[in-house]
Amino acid sequence: MFSHIVIGSNDLDASKAFYDATLGVLGCPPASAASNGRLFYNHDGGRLIVTKPLDGAPACGANGGTIGFSAKSAEAVDAWHKAGLAHGGVAIENPPGPRESPVGKLYLAYLRDPAGNKLCALYPMG
Repeated sequence: MFSHIVIGSNDLDASKAFYDATLGVLGCPPASAASNGRLFYNHDGGRLIVTKPLDGAPACGANGGTIGFSAKSAEAVDAWHKAGLAHGGVAIENPPGPRESPVGKLYLAYLRDPAGNKLCALYPMG
């Protein structure tokens, strides 16, 4: 359904450090930077682009929005969360762990990135 997700950042260096670390533990290679400074993360057919807003206004996190990243295990979710905290992320909601949902049992962790975007790492437990 999705071809890519674009999020804003006020500090691309901080975003690169954060996403290189958090997406790296999920198997994604470090960002490639375009000549305009945009960061491109490509992994398993998905693409995340991090950029300064084109309108020149400050970037801010979406209120009510969440970007979810797939993980291959509960341990990978924990590693993602730990890497995020070590690279400028902020823990939000409940600590990493299992949750019941309408689609089954999930292992989840939530963070806000340095720009305030709400993120989740998710492993379906079966």
